[in-house]
Amino acid sequence: MPLWLEIALLKICDLIFELIPRQIPPSEILAKCKIVSHRGQHDNKIVFENTLASFDKILETNGIWGIEFDFRWTKDLCPVVIHDPDLQRLHGINKLVSDTLHNDLKQLCPLVPTLEEVLNRYGKKLHLMVEVKEELYPEPEKQVLILKNLFSDLDPAKDFHLISLKPQMLEKINFLENKAKILVAEFNVNELSKIALEKNYAGFAGHYFLMGNKLVRKHIDYGQSIGIGYPSSKNSLFRELNRSVEWIFSNDALGLFSICQTELKKVQSFRNSGSINKNFL
Repeated sequence: MPLWLEIALLKICDLIFELIPRQIPPSEILAKCKIVSHRGQHDNKIVFENTLASFDKILETNGIWGIEFDFRWTKDLCPVVIHDPDLQRLHGINKLVSDTLHNDLKQLCPLVPTLEEVLNRYGKKLHLMVEVKEELYPEPEKQVLILKNLFSDLDPAKDFHLISLKPQMLEKINFLENKAKILVAEFNVNELSKIALEKNYAGFAGHYFLMGNKLVRKHIDYGQSIGIGYPSSKNSLFRELNRSVEWIFSNDALGLFSICQTELKKVQSFRNSGSINKNFL
């Protein structure tokens, strides 16, 4: 499916789900909502995705649970935080990350941080959802050892999870137990759901439109957590919280956080006035 068509369909879904009224989740659920900022708070005009500036905006908010980011390998095997395999979309440079030495990349795109920088800056301050991209590992043993050393000061599952769209990429990272890994589906929900259950991963994630109630309940009953992307309105957020979804991946984490805080203030206001509505509890 062309990217433009996928984006258009998802926007239509957002509009539909935004119009469907939802019951307000209990206040304790709103207060504990685990929002994960997808590539940081960015607009790709002033603040670019997967940069320290985009992640700093989340850290400064003091209440958003985590960040999601991607990493890829440079030619000299330095893991850097970037989504695309090349520098074209964000930086206008027709060059593959895997063909570029790290020092050259730093000169071309100084905003692209290393994985080490991000882990050191945000580890144990925010929960880190680290996406392993599908790409060649020319020296797999060396690359896995590099990752093992970089993550050595963080507690798996408590401080971070590794996530991926591809099961084989999670299998490459053999120093981590599956309790620290999350499989993410695109349109292949049923196929990857089965793998996530068989591998006993920490959880399973996908777009909220594609993750039906029966599937969500199946994973929760099995003891796995569910991650959902990317609710953009109050009603779509409430739908997921009412379905016991644990991780809410968002392209506007500050906006979703504001929704939760607004509803919690309403609850406190009703309590103070002595006229609490049961729908807020």
